[in-house]
Amino acid sequence: MRTALVGHPMLRFDAPKLIGPVPQAGRMIELVESHGKHLEITWDDGLVLDTHLKGGSAWHVYRPGVPWRRSWEQLRASIETDDWVAVCFNAPNVETYRQPDRDRHPGQGRLGQDLASPTADLVEVVDLLLSYGVPNARLRDVLVDQHVMLGVGNVYRCEVLWATEMSPWAHVEDLTYDDASMLVNITAGMLRAGRSRTSRNADAAASGPAVFGRNGQGCRRCHETIESRPVGRYGRMLYWCPGCQVRLDRRLTEPLGDVRPMDPHPAAARFLDDLPWRNRDAG
Repeated sequence: MRTALVGHPMLRFDAPKLIGPVPQAGRMIELVESHGKHLEITWDDGLVLDTHLKGGSAWHVYRPGVPWRRSWEQLRASIETDDWVAVCFNAPNVETYRQPDRDRHPGQGRLGQDLASPTADLVEVVDLLLSYGVPNARLRDVLVDQHVMLGVGNVYRCEVLWATEMSPWAHVEDLTYDDASMLVNITAGMLRAGRSRTSRNADAAASGPAVFGRNGQGCRRCHETIESRPVGRYGRMLYWCPGCQVRLDRRLTEPLGDVRPMDPHPAAARFLDDLPWRNRDAG
């Protein structure tokens, strides 16, 4: 199921007895995890589908158009992507919920613009980026702050940073107006393309993600090896290319102070910067 779903935009969702909000078409599927008898599927907006599997319940994966091995009456949930259909049969409980995140709670402030909407005020989002309340915050974390912009999950975060050649370790205070404007416009374009994508012939769907889920593979732009590491409170996996995503990366330009350089290669600077006593805010 991970191979069939993770990193792909969802085209259609059906669940006749669903309890909770309905996952929206166009959202990227981010995780497929099992916890005992529960199988959970997470979308990039934080929505989680929880299916309780017991007795004769099961998930099947089919190619589109292939007959199911069980009847339609046993359907409890189905998720369709461009190339696969995942179907849950006979699960007694099928419900959705959102992951709690106190940093994104509406009570902490007004939510930002929904960049997937054609009426979103992109200039306002640019201003929010440039005036962000925590200047030394990492750009990778600011992109998923819903007080700045809505709709950016982990998949889009990785893809936007790659498309703009921005380092995940860039600080938001280092952005120029042109940088912020480029980030916002590319993010809005990706989100709107994902929401309107309905056919397997869409260019983005055909080419697949540039970095998300491609750890250890070659970058399509510079052919460097894509890397990954868990970041943030929930340890979501960040994917990036260390070869071409170097814009605004202070680690490659700042002196190392009283730490004796071990190697002139940029990888040495990245290693030293990631040491716990030099990177308190890496989060």
